[in-house]
Amino acid sequence: MLPTPPKRGPGTPGLRRAHPGLSRSCRGAFRSPRPSPKSSQADGASEELQQLDIQKLKEKRDMLDQEISQFRAEGYNVDELQDHISQLHEYNDIKDVGQMLLGKLAVIRGVAIKELYPEFDLDVND
Repeated sequence: MLPTPPKRGPGTPGLRRAHPGLSRSCRGAFRSPRPSPKSSQADGASEELQQLDIQKLKEKRDMLDQEISQFRAEGYNVDELQDHISQLHEYNDIKDVGQMLLGKLAVIRGVAIKELYPEFDLDVND
């Protein structure tokens, strides 16, 4: 007969199991974290807040339109930006593959990856 292992408490050590049933925070009625409007006074305030939000958004839109116009005046083009982003993604993918290959070669040779950099004329900061 095999010896029985020493008894441990159920579950993960240091963590207690919750008692069955609902916790204190779940027993009461649902309370929304957002305050509810209490009267027509709240409706008026809500309308004012909406108008203020709309005004802020319009101002932000105007500011962004101004920045876009400035970039276009400086010669920037959205299509060129997308092309540049695409090229950066391709560069990063190629670099990741190179790092993976250097890692595998370092494991085969039993050396640190940084020791391979001079052999391939690579800068450690690249």
